Amino acid sequence: MIANFVAATAMVGLTVTVHFFGLLGLLWFLREHGHRFPQREKLMGQGLSILFVVLGLVMIHTAEIWLYACAFLVVGALADFESALYFSTTSFTTLGYGDVVLDRHWRLFGAIEGANGLLLFGWSTAFLLSVIGRLRALEHDWLERS
Repeated sequence: MIANFVAATAMVGLTVTVHFFGLLGLLWFLREHGHRFPQREKLMGQGLSILFVVLGLVMIHTAEIWLYACAFLVVGALADFESALYFSTTSFTTLGYGDVVLDRHWRLFGAIEGANGLLLFGWSTAFLLSVIGRLRALEHDWLERS
């Protein structure tokens, strides 16, 4: 039970850290490159910025899911990588189909992954809405100047 809790706590800490630095990287990119679009290409630039953020968020979540899959393999909770990745994906996204299940000893680890995934998806949603809101505010400013 203690090993289960320690592994889950370590994974939460690792994935939250990955998420934090991933979002910082996306913010850095937007700040460095978001203002360089010529006036006539602002809408296309905004669209591409949103697309970049969405794809970046998918990459961040994919890395977190793969980290959990590797953790399940390392602790011996699942026997092969395909099962570990499948279980991790369904748990992280809180779908939880139930066709691949963990041994009783590791159930808490899987449940904590689901809670962690739910929180990280919420954080990503808030980040994406913030980016879109900021771009909409900039668009409004640009239209008023015209």
